[in-house]
Amino acid sequence: MGFLLRWLCAFGLLAATFNPSRFNYIAWVRDYGHMNKSLAVLLGLLLFIGYVIYLRATLRSIGAFGMLLVLALVGAGLWVLYDLGVLRLDDRSFNVWLGLFALSFVLAIGLSWSIVRRTLSGQADVDDVDA
Repeated sequence: MGFLLRWLCAFGLLAATFNPSRFNYIAWVRDYGHMNKSLAVLLGLLLFIGYVIYLRATLRSIGAFGMLLVLALVGAGLWVLYDLGVLRLDDRSFNVWLGLFALSFVLAIGLSWSIVRRTLSGQADVDDVDA
């Protein structure tokens, strides 16, 4: 359940920033941000803080190479689904949602990896030990 929550939060962060609908931060700032710059800055900072938390945790747990590996694994899985005819890529909007899914999965793996490693190996990370 913990991984699912981390994935949903990562997906929410990415989708709140940008998605194919008109309900996202980028579109709102482009269309209405000039009317209330202080709110645009506040929301932008909140999104930025979310990205810092997710990216810092992901880079510390699996690193940039690990992020590339997870993204490659997701990409290969999508490729298999496409080759089997399960997935169609002719809808541009769907492709953006698929990209958001893939990126959010990478962030959720990164945020969860220390917990998985500790569970599998029984060893705590150095950052996990209280001094």
